[in-house]
Amino acid sequence: MKILILGAGQVGSSVAAALATENNDITVVDTDTQRLRDLAEKLDIRTVVGHASLPSVLAQAGAEEAGLLVAVTSSDEVNLVACQVAEQQFRTATRVARLRESEYLKVASAVNVAISPEQLVCRHVERLIEYPGALQVLDFADGRAQLVAVRAVRGGALVGHEIRELRQHLPAHVDARVAAIFRNGRPVKPEGSTVIQAEDEVFFLADARNITTVMSELRRLDSRPTRRLLIAGGGNIGRKLARTLEKKYQVKVLERSRERARSIAEELLNSIVLVGDCADEDLLREENIDQTDIYLALTNDDEANILSAMLAKRLGCPRVLALINRPSYAELVEGGSIDIAVSPQQVTLSALLAHIREGAPARVYSLRRGAAEAIEAVVRGDRRTSRVIGRSLEELELPEATTIGGIVRGDKLLIAHHDVVIESGDHVILFVMDKRQLPQVNALFQAGAGWL
Repeated sequence: MKILILGAGQVGSSVAAALATENNDITVVDTDTQRLRDLAEKLDIRTVVGHASLPSVLAQAGAEEAGLLVAVTSSDEVNLVACQVAEQQFRTATRVARLRESEYLKVASAVNVAISPEQLVCRHVERLIEYPGALQVLDFADGRAQLVAVRAVRGGALVGHEIRELRQHLPAHVDARVAAIFRNGRPVKPEGSTVIQAEDEVFFLADARNITTVMSELRRLDSRPTRRLLIAGGGNIGRKLARTLEKKYQVKVLERSRERARSIAEELLNSIVLVGDCADEDLLREENIDQTDIYLALTNDDEANILSAMLAKRLGCPRVLALINRPSYAELVEGGSIDIAVSPQQVTLSALLAHIREGAPARVYSLRRGAAEAIEAVVRGDRRTSRVIGRSLEELELPEATTIGGIVRGDKLLIAHHDVVIESGDHVILFVMDKRQLPQVNALFQAGAGWL
């Protein structure tokens, strides 16, 4: 497929990298010549320098032959105009746009799929608050199954034991599957004999109702309920999150700008809004940071978020989360003084991939800063047209670094055991730890899965 990506920023570059290895013809448009040159050196793509909304630039980029346009520049207006030009002048079939301003979401008629980073990040953080100790919480099959990442800690019942022992620790009605393990940043394929070690990042799949039970086997869960939250940063994300969370928690918002703080205070109903610097140690002490259950550093400054989250942790806050735009920063700090590093680019990329992969999978999640993916494939066809229907999981020739966590059939999650047989209509949840193996996964599922 010929794909046009407008914008070579972090999201645009991530989308290009994700799709360039999948036999797509990709052209990236941006006004920054150096950024395009750097991207072209890493990927087998074509680049065009120019303003992405201009018809002449889109024509030069090959919009007439493109089946998909992905507008992810830093300007909502440019993204909207580009989609409109692509629809009216070039008849581009699918037009996806990133729109930060929520008001545009209601009037973007030229956009097939509108992605709001702020809404996505807010929902992502809400789920992390809902499950204390989780690093990621990913929904599949409309929430019937969840893939949860946790860091195994000393004292967890399963730490130091083989994965096959997990079933012995769970109640009779609970089943779960360890889908992947990352140890010191490297993937470890989960076998029955694999021993879970402290500090492992463990991804497991379970019915949404059983997540807390399974988490307790990998880490000691804090018995203290989450009540008090402190949000540093009153930008779009901080403001939206406070508005949602104040219905369930005691929320404080710390904002440096007095004018913005006043505006936020007028908008919120039950939250306390403070004016000050999130790196002010005296202020954090005055606000009883040691009695706060979760500290959320959500300013627009990566360094400020990292430093203030580390400070809050040192002052006694049991759980801290930082919004970090630079992937290299997030990789460095997560798991140390900072419990969770949230990357808006990776959250946005996951949403984009679910819409722009040819055929559109039901769900795609970009994991480990883009190195791995969790995919939900809806199987269609019959025994004649599909290479997977009617076959048991042990018969499938999966790539070495790919595992099937489970199958959602109707309202029931079937955990992936060797004798489970795939049927038409099943939602198969795969974990691909090495994205270079995606073409092999595609080849296996291409005849009968709804995302290929």
